[in-house]
Amino acid sequence: MQLNPYLHFNNGCEAAFKFYEKCLGGKIEALLPYAGTPAESRVPAEWKNKIMHARLVADGAVLMGCDAPPEHHQKPQGISITLNVKEPQKAEQIFAALSEKAKVTMPIQKTFWSARFGMLVDQFGIPWMVNCEQAA
Repeated sequence: MQLNPYLHFNNGCEAAFKFYEKCLGGKIEALLPYAGTPAESRVPAEWKNKIMHARLVADGAVLMGCDAPPEHHQKPQGISITLNVKEPQKAEQIFAALSEKAKVTMPIQKTFWSARFGMLVDQFGIPWMVNCEQAA
């Protein structure tokens, strides 16, 4: 089984996924607009080029998302996208990249459970935690 987060954006899914591709060293495998799909008729004309489905793969992990029409969008609450990485340097690198225009809620640092851990809400309003567990 694979558990994949699916992010709903009020707007900006394409920009967010291009940012995540750069930050995570991944590859966008899908960036499908509403235009040309059966969903096209259910969104306003100005939404035709918004993203109906995005898919990013980074180091075997999958992140998906879309631009949700305003009546279906809710601000993320009670959840964070958590990245677990093996090397402290990689954790710091990813955290620094995601921190661009973000609100850092806990700077990346060593904790009692991790070699590195940090939390932020990125420029797109998505909460993230970056964790690098200590060696056993």
